[in-house]
Parts: sequence; C-alpha cells; structure tokens
Amino acid sequence: MTEKGCECESTNILLFPCSGSCNVGQIANLAAIMLTIQGRGKMYCLAGIGAHIPGMVDSAAHADGCIAIDGCAVACASKMLKHAGIRVTKEVVVTEIGIQRVHEFEWTEAEVRQVMEAAASGMPAPAQSGCG
Repeated sequence: MTEKGCECESTNILLFPCSGSCNVGQIANLAAIMLTIQGRGKMYCLAGIGAHIPGMVDSAAHADGCIAIDGCAVACASKMLKHAGIRVTKEVVVTEIGIQRVHEFEWTEAEVRQVMEAAASGMPAPAQSGCG
C-alpha cells in the first residue's frame, strides 16, 4: 500500500512573472506577489535565472513546478526559463486572457485577480493549519 501524504501539503511551485515596463508586465508581477502571499506558490527571481546563478537555476530545476507569467506574447519569462534548461510546467500570458497591453502603469484589481486565477488554475490549494 502506498502511503499518501496530507492532502493540504504545500508543494514547491515557483512563480516567475514578467516585470515588464507596461501594464501587463506589472499585472503579472502583482499576481505573483499575491499568489505568494496566499501561499499558492513562491515568487522566484527571474533575473537570477537569466544571470545563470547556479544555486537559483538548480532550485528552479528541482521545483515541483515552474509557472511563467508573461505579460505579452514576447514571452520573456518563459523563454528565459527554457534558455536556462528549466522545465516550464505552465505558461500564462496576460494579453491572451483578454487584458490589453498599454504603455501605462494603470490596472484594476479585477485584472490582477483574473491573472491570479489563470495562474492558480490546477494548483494545489494553499496549506491549511491543523492538517495531519
């Protein structure tokens, strides 16, 4: 018989948001921050991956999942992860879920929630206290 762990056990899901210089990049970044605060994943340093810092690349390579949250179809976050040899388990592109890219730093809470929902879809629920 296989021993099954606690259903509410957290997993090592890393979030790699674009932090681009327009609204959709910043929406991606805010969504990753909020998902981290909620315990749905852990925002991780995309710049460290791009710089090929060995410890960071190794940590990402051994994560349970790596989610790239790109602002637009240029897909810098996804491409950077793949270039470093990291398997991307999920890609979310903000402009592909209906949010228009503009070179302004304005967005709504609803847009951030929409990206959070797209990124969290299929993720394990956050760990609950009292489990076990």
